[in-house]
Amino acid sequence: MRIVFAGTPEFARVALAALQEAGHTIALVLSQPDRPGGRGMKLQASAVKQFALQHAMAVAQPRSLRLDGKFPEDAATAQADIAAANADVMVVAAYGLILPQWVLDMPKLGCLNIHASLLPRWRGAAPIHRAIEAGDTQTGITIMQMDAGLDTGDMLLTQVLPIQPQDTTALLHDKLAALGGQMVVQALRLAAKDALEPVKQPAVGVTYAHKIEKSESLIDWSHTADQIVRRVLAFDPFPGTHSSLNGEVIKIWSATASAAKPPPTAAIGEIIAQVPTGIAVVAINSVVVLTQLQRPGGRRLAATDFLRGTDIRPGMRFSGPAISTSTSTPALNPTPTSA
Repeated sequence: MRIVFAGTPEFARVALAALQEAGHTIALVLSQPDRPGGRGMKLQASAVKQFALQHAMAVAQPRSLRLDGKFPEDAATAQADIAAANADVMVVAAYGLILPQWVLDMPKLGCLNIHASLLPRWRGAAPIHRAIEAGDTQTGITIMQMDAGLDTGDMLLTQVLPIQPQDTTALLHDKLAALGGQMVVQALRLAAKDALEPVKQPAVGVTYAHKIEKSESLIDWSHTADQIVRRVLAFDPFPGTHSSLNGEVIKIWSATASAAKPPPTAAIGEIIAQVPTGIAVVAINSVVVLTQLQRPGGRRLAATDFLRGTDIRPGMRFSGPAISTSTSTPALNPTPTSA
């Protein structure tokens, strides 16, 4: 088939590579404009654009597809480019721009979206993060016929993927990206035979995966240990989670819920012990063990290595949204070295 592909990050690049490997003709690739990034904040091409250029695919990067929007010239040029591509179908994966009706109507078979959840659960921008954060035991891929709504179109194919207890967003992303690439190739194979069977999304069970905000990365120790652990997993690699210990921001990259109960006199956010696997901290009616941490300017370290270079003792207290630490709390200092 002749395909217009619209996508931006690594999740989409995997799907584009799968389509190319399956022998489809990629007539045009749409991707978001280059963004500043890295230490030098230089303009960087998206993962999809990089792949497309490496394989001599035509690339367009409109700032908008709305003909009556802020960038009508970009939209008009994109409209001409898509029309010239004369595509059978548009495949969309994590593109990042809203497709107006004229785009949805242009390809012969419309626009198919690769969505990283089992719709209608987790419509929206961050379905992988929110599934882990909510404690879901499974997720999956939905290949959807796009309409004008937010992930509301008919479902064409679905496949379940279990969420393992230690799956981070990074790990689950890679599994879902590979599955999405396989499934969209399958969907196009069925479409060529007119064998796709659209299914309306149920009206019940709808949830929305709202965009991840950096402000959410601050750990709230008044949550349970299970809730804290799920957020740590969900926010790896972005935006990470953190908490302050005596004015120093400590990033927390890995944690487990302990079976132990906190001492009755311990405060929320208080460090109560150093255990073989990490640092035991009091959450609401529970204990969370921090197993991988990072100081400002440092790198991720297993808790055992982290503790070798940092003086952390029981009685110290992490701060959180509703916690103000006492001025009598011992200071956080590097571990003294012997003379």
